[in-house]
Amino acid sequence: MVAKYDRPHSLFYMDPPYWMTEGYGVEFGFEHYERMAELARSISGSMVISINDHPDIRRVFAGLHMDVLGIKYTVGGGAGSAARELLIWNDACEQGRRKIGQQGLF
Repeated sequence: MVAKYDRPHSLFYMDPPYWMTEGYGVEFGFEHYERMAELARSISGSMVISINDHPDIRRVFAGLHMDVLGIKYTVGGGAGSAARELLIWNDACEQGRRKIGQQGLF
């Protein structure tokens, strides 16, 4: 799907299942994260990915831009628990077309 719509002005947002978590009910092997990282490195357009901050994820997306965001998981209500979300983006976002991270998306 990405290849079909990839253009320099395209923006792809990926929100895959968090790595090493359960409960999604969908098979999502590590090869999908590897493919996503490959796409982020090779497409013409901009790609932004949000995922849990895990060492395996940092390794597979190494070389791309990353920023850590503190969040609170509140699934099921209650007080929630502190967690870290990893925001990942490719060079197309950095090259003046879009600014991500501390500069914001808009």
